[in-house]
Amino acid sequence: MKPSRHPRRRTGGAAAAALLVTALLPLLSGTPAQAVDAFGTTIVNQANGNCVEVPGGAATNALQLTQAGCNAGTRQTFTVTPVAGTTDRYTVTTLTAGSCVDISGASTADNAAVIQYTCHGGANQQFRLAANGTAGTVNLVSVASGKCVAAANDSPAANTALVQLPCTTATNRTWRLTGYPGGGPNPAPRTYANPIKANGPDPWLTYHEGYYYLATTTWNNTVTMRRSRTLDGLASAADTVLFTLTRPNGAGTMWAPEFHLLDGPNGKRWYLYYVAGREPFDLGTQRIHVLESAGTDPMGPYTFKADLLDPTADNTWELDPSVMRLNGKLYLLGTYYNGAQPNFIRELSNPWTAAGTRHLLSTATYGWETVGGSVNEGAEVLQRNGKTFIIFSASHCSTPDYKLGMLTYNGGDPLNSSSWVKSPQPVFQRSDANRVYGPGHNGFFKSPDGTEDWIVYHANSSASGGCDMNRSTRAQKFTWNADGTPNFGTPVAAGVRLPAPSGEPTG
Repeated sequence: MKPSRHPRRRTGGAAAAALLVTALLPLLSGTPAQAVDAFGTTIVNQANGNCVEVPGGAATNALQLTQAGCNAGTRQTFTVTPVAGTTDRYTVTTLTAGSCVDISGASTADNAAVIQYTCHGGANQQFRLAANGTAGTVNLVSVASGKCVAAANDSPAANTALVQLPCTTATNRTWRLTGYPGGGPNPAPRTYANPIKANGPDPWLTYHEGYYYLATTTWNNTVTMRRSRTLDGLASAADTVLFTLTRPNGAGTMWAPEFHLLDGPNGKRWYLYYVAGREPFDLGTQRIHVLESAGTDPMGPYTFKADLLDPTADNTWELDPSVMRLNGKLYLLGTYYNGAQPNFIRELSNPWTAAGTRHLLSTATYGWETVGGSVNEGAEVLQRNGKTFIIFSASHCSTPDYKLGMLTYNGGDPLNSSSWVKSPQPVFQRSDANRVYGPGHNGFFKSPDGTEDWIVYHANSSASGGCDMNRSTRAQKFTWNADGTPNFGTPVAAGVRLPAPSGEPTG
């Protein structure tokens, strides 16, 4: 790779050509965006959702930049600064002090490398942010060449090197600067891309008073939660430890957390249900436990409330807690072992106390529920227009055929399995075309303005993925069929930018 050089070393025809290119820029690459003060930003490709990155965060001079999956931290964070005395030129510095984004060798040729290089102020380290007619996005136009930053061969693949190519308004040569004040030229609605947490099995997500809150399995002795004002922001939000497990409420391997705002003796409180073992890990000792918040902040603080054990049948593990309010009563849902793995339902007298023993809710009866094992688990409640559904996970999580089934309440005593009708086909399952495997262990949440219904779930990006911490948290909007049943559609591929939930701020 040729080292960068200051453009003043050009002479004669090259200098004249550079002046001509600069003069033609407004015609070649759209209207320059309005001048703004310096700002920090990630730089997101609009065709594939990847972010510009300094590979490995290295300080190496002349290192070619790449695009990679977003949320890698400082190596994907840049500072955009106006060039003094201009109204439409900017330098872009990297995480390494004194290093700038640079077109290698001040080249005007197609496919010249986009690199980081010691800042020197030359035109090959200056860029115009050219609004191209797509809301909130720009072309990154080299002042020296009039060409635009793009992935080599317009490839959508992560880890593709960046080069300069002729400017177009195509999304693969268009970038969104997430830190652009006011959202950039022509501010666009918010977007997000899955996954919203890279290592996030068994997710539970709630929107409450201006924030999204997300808890997932930690598989250690801590209960954690993260929050963000936007769905997209959850991917980079920090996990906060809410509670550290100690005996007698389980020593470790915390999994399948859920938190629900319920009426207690001191008014509404958050009750956080989770699974933990009486030993560091022994499946037979796994039981359901519950914490109680001090107030109405989902982040707590929390205190231990109870081991939520079956009063007469505490003879096997119980997993995947959730709660249901129906006909004025409160119920605990979960799964247990009886030679197979069915779902159970148990009435509660309050959020932490059983009112009776468990009853069988559903067991695997169709072939699609028995891949890798006869499993019904992760029962979650969905209610709308007087109808109550339970969406549950079926087949074994070690297979790519882990999927969602549905029970519909038809009246009567919810403790009787005959009060529930199972749909004969799964309602959400793998998409080989989108490389989404084993979608399951779901939950539901509303958009910030309350007008949309959303599903959160975990999945693998490989058919060989299993029941481990590599499962990632994903979310997508769903709709309703004419008969009042939910339509979850097809799981969306990772990295695809999608409209954020309705009611999120624009910009």
